[in-house]
Amino acid sequence: MVTLTDARSIAETVTDPELPMITLAALGVLREVSVVDGKVIVSITPTYTGCPAMDTMRDDLLRALTGAGYAEVEVRTVLHPPWSTDWITAEGRRKLAEAGIAPPGAAPKRAGGPVPLNLAAPVRLVRCPRCDSPDTELLSEFSATACKSLRRCVACREPFEHVKEI
Repeated sequence: MVTLTDARSIAETVTDPELPMITLAALGVLREVSVVDGKVIVSITPTYTGCPAMDTMRDDLLRALTGAGYAEVEVRTVLHPPWSTDWITAEGRRKLAEAGIAPPGAAPKRAGGPVPLNLAAPVRLVRCPRCDSPDTELLSEFSATACKSLRRCVACREPFEHVKEI
């Protein structure tokens, strides 16, 4: 018998391939797990359009669920509403910081309608995950992944990554 609780519990253990200290559930990427006619259906949302980790996330979810004995598993990509860094759980934010990655602040709020074009780089107050200093500087808008920037703490001089607010 395929139970929703068991399937959800298994899906919630799968980690992000680019941030292995955090699960897809804590990252807010795992949207829904349902069981329909004995088939487990998992819905995930990419952190941004074109995220190269989506195939690996899908494969890891399929592997975890089929490895637990579920014969029929389908992983769907859901694009609406788009993922937001506000979906990262408190535990996820804590684990990012513990791994030396500055978690995002609140995502920018936008009114409905057209997206305004702003050619200036966003100004972000990012605290150092090591010494908690707010005195940090941007080294590169992109880091190992497009959803992270590379920063350095002016106080302790340590470089660190920051998950950008989306």
